[in-house]
This record gives sequence, C-alpha cells and structure tokens, in this order.
Amino acid sequence: MLTRKQHKLLLFIDSHLKQTGFSPSFDEMREAMGLRSKSGIHRLISGLEERGFLRRHHHRARALEVIQLPEMEEELPTNVIRGSFTRQKQDSIKIPLYGRIAAGLPIEAMADTSNSLSIPADMLGSGDYYALEVTGDSMIDAGILDGDQVIIKKSDQAENGQIVVALIDGQEVTLKRLRRKGNMIALEPANARYETRIVPAERLHIQGHLAGLIRHY
Repeated sequence: MLTRKQHKLLLFIDSHLKQTGFSPSFDEMREAMGLRSKSGIHRLISGLEERGFLRRHHHRARALEVIQLPEMEEELPTNVIRGSFTRQKQDSIKIPLYGRIAAGLPIEAMADTSNSLSIPADMLGSGDYYALEVTGDSMIDAGILDGDQVIIKKSDQAENGQIVVALIDGQEVTLKRLRRKGNMIALEPANARYETRIVPAERLHIQGHLAGLIRHY
C-alpha cells in the first residue's frame, strides 16, 4: 500500500528517469512535491524502498531505480493505493501468520503456527518470511493501519530508518521504525500522538523488518 504522496513521488521519479535517463535530485523532488525540506523526501523514499517499489543505489549519485508501479483502483480509500501484487492471479506461497502485533503499545506476539497466509510469489524475495496482524494506530503515517497484515522478512539486523519487529526484554513485541543512537535504540511511531521509546541495545532483539503489507476490504 502506498500513500498518495508516495505514489505521486514514485510517478515523478519514473517520469524523470524515462525523460532524462537519470534520477531527479532531492531539490527537484522537493519542488515537485511542494515540500519545504528534503527530510520529507527522505521519508517518502524510505517508505517506497521498504514496500519494494523503489531501490536506492547508495554508492552512486542520483541513482534511484523504480522496481514496480502501483495500480490505482477507484474503490480504494483516498489515502491508499493498492500495490501491483494484487493485479492478477499468480503462484502463491504460504507463510506463517503469527497472530497480532501492537502498533500502539507493545504486546507479546501470539506465535500461532496453525495459521498461514497465502502471498503472491513475486512479492517475496529470498529468505524466510512471516506475517503479523497489526493492532492500533501508531504507524498510520507510514501507511500501516489497524487490521493490516504486515509481511516481515526474518532478520536480526536492520538499517537505520527501517520499520522492524522488535522484541524488548525477551517478552514484548512491537512494530516501529528503528533509529540507532549510540548504544541506545529509538523505536519511533509514525503518529504524533505516540512517544518514541528508547531502550538500551542489549535489551532489544530485531526479529525482522517490513517487506510488504496486505489490506482486506
């Protein structure tokens, strides 16, 4: 799922690539989006990367690659665009559905291995995946809503700014954006109504990072 701003930026990048052969600058993207600062562009690009629509080549200047474009559907809410993985029937893969995870206050994830979720095969890359159902509204500004099913790629490592499943003190599980601050970890919500939680790195174990999202209507 993409927000309208993410969709607009993705189309602008794709158009610029087709017309010029290279990526737009951050200033060009900022002007096209009508934003005052580049920080908003960084957040939008990070969101597009996390959802598999865009790839950033970090060792090259102005090197963005559009992986796929979303499909607009008239019946969707005004702030949501369905990803292209729903366009047509495809081979599917079943992944474990491990109950519910809090997107507001941390709760213990319910590891119910009897449930599974069928995912289009081309939505997944290499590696192991699982799904969790989101409860709460602390990640709504990242396009993650109450009741969404998030696809998580198993990993104990994550880059700054990635949305991760974090296990705190061996018992609490939460879905937040990760920021490293020295030997501390900040778990940032995407809703101004919630506060960032900061914990020592040794108290936190990363259980995977966001790879996709499914929403049922």
